Amino acid sequence: MSEPSIDWEDQRTFLSVLETGSLSGASRQLGLAQPTVRRRIEALEAGLGIPLFTRSLTGLTPTLQARSLASYVRAMAASSEAFVRTASAAEGAIAGAVRITVSEFVGIAVLPAMLAPLRQSYPGLVVEIALSDASADLLGQEADIAVRMHRPQQGALVARHVGAIPLQFFAHEQYIAQHGMPDSLEALANHALIGPDRTGADLALVDSVGMGMSRRSFVIRTDSHAAQRACIGAGLGIGVLQTPTGLSDPGLVAVLPDIVVHRLETWLVTHEDLRRSPRIAVVFDHLVAAFTDYARGIITR
Repeated sequence: MSEPSIDWEDQRTFLSVLETGSLSGASRQLGLAQPTVRRRIEALEAGLGIPLFTRSLTGLTPTLQARSLASYVRAMAASSEAFVRTASAAEGAIAGAVRITVSEFVGIAVLPAMLAPLRQSYPGLVVEIALSDASADLLGQEADIAVRMHRPQQGALVARHVGAIPLQFFAHEQYIAQHGMPDSLEALANHALIGPDRTGADLALVDSVGMGMSRRSFVIRTDSHAAQRACIGAGLGIGVLQTPTGLSDPGLVAVLPDIVVHRLETWLVTHEDLRRSPRIAVVFDHLVAAFTDYARGIITR
């Protein structure tokens, strides 16, 4: 008996429905008419001979078999995207697409300024920025280059340690003008504090500062570091920022400047096979130098 012929577009549609939770969501994501999305799901279910979703008033719920198939389709999608990026420039040319995965904060507050001189030198480069605090699967080709705050473990990856980025307390100058400058950690208890909401690692960092600080200490709580920065910049209170970013903002002042709350050990990572690609090598080496300067407090403007 021959294997069923499964269309890749049907599988891509399946992944989109799985991720968005509805036909309408997949329709918007893929730029397809909703009936087309429905037909593709029905064709895939018919080809596989299994149901992939159960229908309800609240949307589509993937079956257990659908969940088990998802990782394979994601891997295929990542490989397809990597294929297109690799083919996006002539051999040896410093051009084409490079996908970089970074945390939300770094992608918003740090990386763009680093990319400006790179794009000026190599206008043929196309940079894709994937914002995620989760580690992308470089072995599975989800990205070409990753900025990570932990040491990579996989042997097939090339990693360069670029330094340890310090974290310190900052506030807007208007907040300090209105409420005064605390002169000790204990004095922070008398101020409006901005900090994490539910992220375990960030709450553990708060606990390590001591002085009885906890989630309840914060009047503004968010797990988005970019949102924390925005709240600090709006004068809502005192919070923790990467020191180079805080010092580069003329409206912010360092609070308790002699205290370093934590240091983020930082690595630039790529797959060993991609390291030999001219376009990847240029971007990788540029970012290694840029993040090394950033960790040392040399700000790219």
